[in-house]
Amino acid sequence: MSRTTLFRQLVQQRHLTTHASFSAQFARSAHELAEREGDPRLARVEISSRQFDRWMGGELRTLPRPDPCRILEHMLGHPAARLFSVPAKPPAGPSPPPSAPTGSGGENPLDIVARARQLVSGNADDATLAFVGSSLEQVVNRYEQDGPLGLHAQASSLRGLLHALLEGRQPPAARQELFRLTARAAGLLGYMSVNTGKFALAEAYCTEAQELSQAIGDQDTELWACGTRSLALYYDGRYAEADACAAAAADRAPRSEQLIRLLANGRARALAKIGDAEGARRAIGQALALSDMHDVPQGITPCISFEPYGNARTLANAVTAHVALGSIDHVLRNAAAIDDLVESSDSAWSRSLVRLDVASALLQQPSPDLEQALTLGTEALRLCGDTPIRSVLQRSRDLRDQAQQWRTHPAAREYEEELRAWRSQPAALAMS
Repeated sequence: MSRTTLFRQLVQQRHLTTHASFSAQFARSAHELAEREGDPRLARVEISSRQFDRWMGGELRTLPRPDPCRILEHMLGHPAARLFSVPAKPPAGPSPPPSAPTGSGGENPLDIVARARQLVSGNADDATLAFVGSSLEQVVNRYEQDGPLGLHAQASSLRGLLHALLEGRQPPAARQELFRLTARAAGLLGYMSVNTGKFALAEAYCTEAQELSQAIGDQDTELWACGTRSLALYYDGRYAEADACAAAAADRAPRSEQLIRLLANGRARALAKIGDAEGARRAIGQALALSDMHDVPQGITPCISFEPYGNARTLANAVTAHVALGSIDHVLRNAAAIDDLVESSDSAWSRSLVRLDVASALLQQPSPDLEQALTLGTEALRLCGDTPIRSVLQRSRDLRDQAQQWRTHPAAREYEEELRAWRSQPAALAMS
């Protein structure tokens, strides 16, 4: 039989009686304590559902391990020994007051107030929502440094926590925010799945993100998810479907900032792949016009960001479309226009992908520049050697295939060897 400890009383008072809600608050406290004491190890402490059940049951024979105790003391404001001891039975006092009188309808006024308070309470307070939102922002900000393989577990854990919280009860505003955060967590996992070549999984995550964001009228997240689904279809070689997906989303929001991405990344590149030069160029022009209308950033914005595309990223997508169209002058002119912004950015993937596009264009010229093209290809591989992604893999293989007619040339053999070594690393093998 469960024993009522101070720990149990405090957890109940704070509405943290599910493992999900308790874990969220515990994780926030662990991060706070780790930062305050300069001990990053504390931020990694987690509590299993079994441990939580034992703590709630009060059946401990010894105190928890030292690190969880430190976090609990910070979180609940009492020494661990007191939290898990059974309080002595209070001395007998005076008889309780008589129950409150009932109203004319036969209900106890105190019960009415208690139920109202219960309805506006829930398992996700403002601090928990802020913690999860901040954690998702960290995934976005660290994405191009750590890569999808390094951050997938964190994003998946956050999505699992959000799903668990959604199974509980929240007032409307908190529930709407939970829907928004869950949609974005699913969207991030969808984008990571594209970058690791798991296209069916990417579509599933994006579908979840679309449905949740539609349910609360969050058009920005919905359009972002549509754009990521289009991206998955594009890298899966389903170009007509990629265009149709982006076009359908674009029709629903003709003035949204998210339309820039749908046009440049979704429509223009897919249309170029299926040979619709006029459609591709029109989509690029519309994207650039919208960029001017919305006054977006000029530089390279994070690829996984929920913010609208910056101008340089839009032009980088235009470069990719022009490669597919064989418009060499446009490729070289647009690449030159964004060269300083790309090279000064934190995005190694962008530097790599632009190099591969320019390299491909150099091989399509009437007088191909093989050595310069393959030098750029080698630089591209080395730029993202520690964090490979599917788009770099595909374009680097395309460049190798383009260079096959010169396969006996030393530059071609060196590039082939560089690509083989790059693909042999575990992270690259996982998406081959």
